[in-house]
Formats: sequence, structure tokens, C-alpha cells
Amino acid sequence: MDDTITGLFGLSGRVAFVTGAGSGLGRVIAETLAGAGAHVVVADLDGAAAEVSADGLRQRGLSAEALALDVSETGACDDAVGGILKAHGRLDIAFANAGISGGPGPGVSEGMLAAISRERWASVLDVNLTGVAETLRAVAEPMKAQGRGRIVAVASASGMRSDPMVSYAYAAAKAGVINLVRQAAAELAPHNVMANVLAPGPFLTSIGKGRLHDPTVAACFAETTMAGRVAAPNEIAGAALLLASDASSFMAGSILAVDGGASAW
Repeated sequence: MDDTITGLFGLSGRVAFVTGAGSGLGRVIAETLAGAGAHVVVADLDGAAAEVSADGLRQRGLSAEALALDVSETGACDDAVGGILKAHGRLDIAFANAGISGGPGPGVSEGMLAAISRERWASVLDVNLTGVAETLRAVAEPMKAQGRGRIVAVASASGMRSDPMVSYAYAAAKAGVINLVRQAAAELAPHNVMANVLAPGPFLTSIGKGRLHDPTVAACFAETTMAGRVAAPNEIAGAALLLASDASSFMAGSILAVDGGASAW
């Protein structure tokens, strides 16, 4: 392994697949991977948003393509990965980032147990947990066959601890993602396919109707961190690059928290 900084963190010649990359953290991850030299398949439920993200990268001289993808649709991830392999002959990096908000948490009355909607519960778990499982399942065998890969599931600090600001469904799904990846890591690591979790704390995002852009809401989330503030998405980019690169060659089943100390309370 090239132990220079470029060798450790560079992604030249590699193909990356990022779900939920039409906006927010997913877009930042796509930009980071492309900036490090990877060709990035920018996937999103909103195909137009995916195209905007991919076009922005191409305008900067980076390599990217867009893909409309609903990770909760049976077989959709298989089709997406099959298309990537047909076009590029390889898949080196996969970020299972697509997710939706579950609404408010038990810190307010409308987020308490009695207010849980079975329909909303199912939709959140379908995207935030089953969608991640579908992504992992689709990429696992191709990466095992090529003897190399990096899989990163984006969970949350709220999957590691109680959080009054996020919904029961969201917290349960993110906790599920963490153990899903730990389980997968045991299968995949012997094949040099390293599966890990990126667990951000509260950051400015468009999901949940962008409620963290409301200063009052952001202040409440900030109180859950030791840093006393919410993050900008680009503050999570370095950790994403670490997990995608050769610098994480001996990391498997790890949970990398980038949360301003929220999970250390």
C-alpha cells in the first residue's frame, strides 16, 4: 500500500456509488469523493437533484453521473449496481446515505410514543434501515468477487444514544443500521471489503423540511452536543473520505462519530 498522503486518501481510478446524493450530506460526500479522484455515481430519489449534483461536479472537471434511485423499491439497488458494473467494470466504494426524517422526538408532545403513526414508522424504517440493507446486499457480492471494497452506511449519533430531538422511528432505524453493518463486517472483512458506519451528530440538512435551519430548532439540537452547535455538512467530509480510502484499510465494523461530542455525554 502506498503510505504517502496521496496514496492513503487518493481515490484516482475508483468508482463510487452514493445514495441520497442529490442534496445535503450526500452531495457533500459525492463532492469529496470526486475531488479525491473517484468517478461518482450520484444517486437520489429525486433524479433531477441527482443530475444537478452530478452536473456541478462535471463543471468543475470532476467525473460523475446521475442516477434516479428509490432505495426502498425492491430490486432497485440490484439494478443500479448491475448498471454500474456493466458501465465501469468495477465498484470500489458505496455510501448508503439515503434517508428521511421521522419528524419530532419525545422532547415535544407530538413526538411522544402515543403520537407514533404506524404509517410513518413503516416509511422511515423502509428507507432508513431496509434501504441501507438493500444497498449493502446489492454491493456485497461484486465487492467480494473483486477482493476489495469500502462500504459506508450513514447512521446517526441518535442511533447510539437517546435523543429527545429525533423521532422514535428515526432513532430505531439508525440503531439498526449500526448493528446491520457490524454484522455485515464479519462476513465482508475476510474478503478485504471493509464495512463501517459514519455517525454524524446534528448538522444543517434539507431533510425534515430543513427544520435545522430554524434558529430555535437548531439551538435545541445544539444543546445535545458538547460543542454547543450544529455542524455544517462539510465538517463531516473528512471522516467520509477516511472511510472511503485506503487510510481505513484496517477498519471494519467501526462506528465513526462526528457529532460534536453528542455520543460521549
